Amino acid sequence: MASRDAATSSSPTVPSPPTTTYTVSSPRPRRRGGRKRRSTPLTIAMLAVLAYFLLPLFWLLVASTKSSQDLFNSFGLWFSEAPQLLTNIKNTFAQDGGVFTHWLLNTLVYALVSSLGAALIAAAGGYGFAKFRFRGDRAAFNLVLGAVMVPATALAIPTYLLFAEMGLVNTPWAIILPSLVNPFGLYLMRVYAEDAIPDSLLEAARIDGAGEARIFFRIGLRLLGPGLVTVLLFTLVATWNNYFLPLIMLNDPGLYPIAVGLSSWAAQAQNGGAGGGGDMVALVVTGSLISVLPLVVAFLLLQRYWQSGLATGGVKQ
Repeated sequence: MASRDAATSSSPTVPSPPTTTYTVSSPRPRRRGGRKRRSTPLTIAMLAVLAYFLLPLFWLLVASTKSSQDLFNSFGLWFSEAPQLLTNIKNTFAQDGGVFTHWLLNTLVYALVSSLGAALIAAAGGYGFAKFRFRGDRAAFNLVLGAVMVPATALAIPTYLLFAEMGLVNTPWAIILPSLVNPFGLYLMRVYAEDAIPDSLLEAARIDGAGEARIFFRIGLRLLGPGLVTVLLFTLVATWNNYFLPLIMLNDPGLYPIAVGLSSWAAQAQNGGAGGGGDMVALVVTGSLISVLPLVVAFLLLQRYWQSGLATGGVKQ
């Protein structure tokens, strides 16, 4: 018994393995100060740009609510004590026997016909350049790119001489026909058609026996919708605000667009002509506000069509 205890006591002691302690560090909180410092200048720049675009519209709205006397004697960026917007609108439409209504309708006809025709022509031309190959296609497209660089005012006098030979001066066609040519719109539609219309979809339609005209009107125009709306809006704004071409093409005040008509009223205001200088200034300001509203409505109604990628998923890969 004693020997067993001695053997047990004399046996070597095995040391236990060392215990390792792991320390889990908590994640460092993200510093948001740098992001705020980076976003603050962008926010300030955005607000400055927003004020740059909205301040003239706000001044136009404020000035349209003032009388001719308050327009010059009150603070320009705030309303007067007795706003008379409805009175100014009534006087604008009643001036010179209601000629402002004719100007507004003329502008609406010029802009709608020109924008729809220019968008359709640009879509057809861009689709042809993008999906067909023919002799001289690159040279023709380069000619279109060169036409983009030519300002429209440089072509106004040659266009007048050409239309005078054709007997189209002082007619609505003198405004509509030049507006149908939109080189930038054709370039835009060509670039858009290359990606928006898959070639495999066109080949499938040809195999099914569809003609080229049917393919374009039934397939191409639907896929070119966003680009078509973009060209339509650009042409609509350009024709609505066109001043120099109608100025040299039209002699009849009954055919004036709203830009030329308001310019004639502004000239009467400076010269103190019929209606009185101060009264005409109020009418010009109110007429300018009315002329802006259709463009704002057009952008609000058509902005949802400014989307791309309608052809995504149209063809299985």
